[in-house]
Amino acid sequence: MKKILVVVIMCGCVHAVAQDLSLYQKRVYVNEKKDTLRYRILFPENYDKTKKYPLVLFLHGAGERGRDNEKQLTHGAKLFLSAENRKNFPCIVLFPQCPSESFWSSVQADRSKTPMVFTFDYSRPSNTPLLSSIEVVNQMIKEEAVDKKRVYVTGLSMGGMGTFEVVYRFPKLFAAAMPICGGGDVKSYDKRVSKIPFWVFHGAVDAVVDVKYSREMVEQLKALHVKVKYAEYSGVNHNSWDNAFAEPEFLSWMFSNRK
Repeated sequence: MKKILVVVIMCGCVHAVAQDLSLYQKRVYVNEKKDTLRYRILFPENYDKTKKYPLVLFLHGAGERGRDNEKQLTHGAKLFLSAENRKNFPCIVLFPQCPSESFWSSVQADRSKTPMVFTFDYSRPSNTPLLSSIEVVNQMIKEEAVDKKRVYVTGLSMGGMGTFEVVYRFPKLFAAAMPICGGGDVKSYDKRVSKIPFWVFHGAVDAVVDVKYSREMVEQLKALHVKVKYAEYSGVNHNSWDNAFAEPEFLSWMFSNRK
């Protein structure tokens, strides 16, 4: 049984809290074209199918690819595995995987630059992992106790880019979006997303994904009269997800929005 060990410092004492990764069930989705998508799914404690729960689609970063999602669980998973959050914010969390492709979205990257230069072009077809992830979300809505008015998406780095794109491509699915240190196709973004609240996060000195991508998208969201919050962390580099996940209202804000 694999666990994450989280160290919490309180009143000068160190408390080790084990978080059980086996709570994330390993599954494989196979579509009609025989494309496969490995994913993990977390169900609430005392899961009751007579009730309805929010569903969160979590898209990980490029450096967290892998057959079994092991590495990504060291970031977003601990947010949803904490005993307090599992008690106060019961939800279904879907962690899909894309082991063979570099990006969730249709973005192209020049990796020779620092920070990298990204070209966003939503006129290009989205890739199989992103589309398969939406198929799995729709499958969960049909088969599990999902509140269709409370489906959310969040992601970091490559997953932040995927968050912007998946909302653009499937705006009627989501009640809110929370992209972290990502970016999107500002030129393509249009009024179809105007009813979806956003909370965007980025580190001011990000050396991997330039903060300008989030700044530009936030300005575009404002121009579209989208309800948008923006958190930019001074002196913080690419790991701004640590700051985002530490926001006291991260989950409460997300789950307060409904279609």
